[in-house]
Amino acid sequence: MDIIVNQELKAYIDPLTQDEHDALERSLLAEGCRDALVLWGNVLIDGHNRYGICTKHGIPFNTVQNTRFQSMDDVHLWMIEQHLGRRSVSDFQRGVLALRKRAIVEARHRAEQEQLRRESEGETALANGEAEGDSPPWEPAPKLSKAELAREAKLSASQVTLIEKISAHAAQEVIEAVKAGEISLSAAAVVASLPEEEQRAAAQGGKSELKEAAKRVRESRRKPKPAKEFEFEDEDSTATAADSATVHPEVEALRQRVASLTAENQALRMELDALRARLVPAQSDEFSETIDA
Repeated sequence: MDIIVNQELKAYIDPLTQDEHDALERSLLAEGCRDALVLWGNVLIDGHNRYGICTKHGIPFNTVQNTRFQSMDDVHLWMIEQHLGRRSVSDFQRGVLALRKRAIVEARHRAEQEQLRRESEGETALANGEAEGDSPPWEPAPKLSKAELAREAKLSASQVTLIEKISAHAAQEVIEAVKAGEISLSAAAVVASLPEEEQRAAAQGGKSELKEAAKRVRESRRKPKPAKEFEFEDEDSTATAADSATVHPEVEALRQRVASLTAENQALRMELDALRARLVPAQSDEFSETIDA
């Protein structure tokens, strides 16, 4: 049998790293190919790396047919299930696979509902001689929740959210950095909010530049601390120029009003003191005249 290698299927799952490929090659050379390759007809579904190594070194291998596949979606779903069960798959890869599964399930459901709608409209047209104007309320496509996706991928719901953001918005260079372990999921999701050119520049700068880019974005998102309300300790208390620059305009206006009233009060006190000073001698003279009389 001539085995067909479908390049789309081969690339559907992330390839092994060079170290992983070398380890698999050593194992096959030492122990032979113990697990059968999975085929769908002549198309290779599972075992691309083993097939390549066995062909290269002339190592014998067995094959097995999976007769349950009816479409390429069936193949994709089966591949996803197989890889989600493997311990060597990274957290990011698990999240991506779970999101792919959700997309396939939702698209398949929509297609099934559309087919049912068309069949129903056709039956109505045959029964009435013409198609009815309104179609029945079809069941909406199922949407796997974040919690369900997390269980599928053995992740937390927050990790799934981060992976979804990275997959949707991150430049390919940032995604490769995540796969290589150069940046965490949370930092990559932050970097993914930058314009694509800035993401690429950060990724080209390596691990340290990616972390620095994430730090800059986080700092820019921090809300400034609210200004403390000004407290007047006494009539003579005044604010420094630095405080005035940071307080609310209404508070600053109140400060100025208080300062103005304080100045007016001080002026009135001085006038009152002066008046008292003039009145005291006059009262003394009147007292002296009374005694002389």
